[in-house]
Amino acid sequence: MNTNLVLVIAGVIIGCFLGYLVAKVYFLTKIKHQRQNAVDRSRSVVLGHVNEKIAPLLPNFPYHYKDLVFLGKGIDYLVFDGLSYGELKKIVFLEIKSGTSTLNRNERLIKECLEKKNVFYQIWRND
Repeated sequence: MNTNLVLVIAGVIIGCFLGYLVAKVYFLTKIKHQRQNAVDRSRSVVLGHVNEKIAPLLPNFPYHYKDLVFLGKGIDYLVFDGLSYGELKKIVFLEIKSGTSTLNRNERLIKECLEKKNVFYQIWRND
């Protein structure tokens, strides 16, 4: 066998092996970062849900916990401010956020609808 051919074959084999190792390290690192990112996002979501439930119990919370109705979809709480004392002062649609979290698309749509005062009281009877 020609020595040049042997060297070329050895070079190709070594190149493939090194390429495999580089790709393996790259993808393992990428997967590790993706997993950590998923864990961090999951942790933020869970802490946000816990914060929604605990916030009304904190001493600086502006409303009495008996005036709250938990909705959890689009709006966290519907607040009937003062109703527990027999004097309804106002109705508040309350969204609780923690850290740097922002309103999602549905929450923004609800906020815009409320700001336009496109809110009604309706009675529906199923007779």
